Amino acid sequence: MSPEGRARVADVMSRDLQTIDRLATIRDAMVLMSEHGVTSLAVDRRDEDDEFGLLELRDIAARVIANDRAPERVNVYEIMSKPALTVAADMLVHNVVNLLVRFELTRAIVVDRDRTPLGMVSLRDLLLRRPPR
Repeated sequence: MSPEGRARVADVMSRDLQTIDRLATIRDAMVLMSEHGVTSLAVDRRDEDDEFGLLELRDIAARVIANDRAPERVNVYEIMSKPALTVAADMLVHNVVNLLVRFELTRAIVVDRDRTPLGMVSLRDLLLRRPPR
C-alpha cells in the first residue's frame, strides 16, 4: 500500500500475466489459459507504436465456439479486443474502478511508465483484494 495509506493498482493486481502472439490460434490460447488457470490473455504489441490487445474466455465462447468455428482455424487477432485498456501500476484503485465501470470492462493490463506490462487487474482484484481503509 502506498505511504499515505491509499491502495494502488500494484497492491492488488495479478502479477502472473500471460501473453500470446496475435498470430497464435484460438486453440493455442485455450491451451495456455487452461495450463495457467486464467480467463484472459494479453496480446503482444507488434512494436512500440502498437497497442496491447486482450483476449478473454468470453470472446472465445461468443465468437468461436457459439458460431461453430474451429479453434485451430481462427487466429487471436480475429477476435481479440484492441486496444486494451492499460493502467499505471501506481494509479489509485478507486480511479481504476471508475474507469472499468464507465467503459463496462472487467479488467485492464497494468503497465509501468515505459509501458512494459507488469500484470493484469480485474474488478474482482480491485474490490476483493483491496486493503481495508
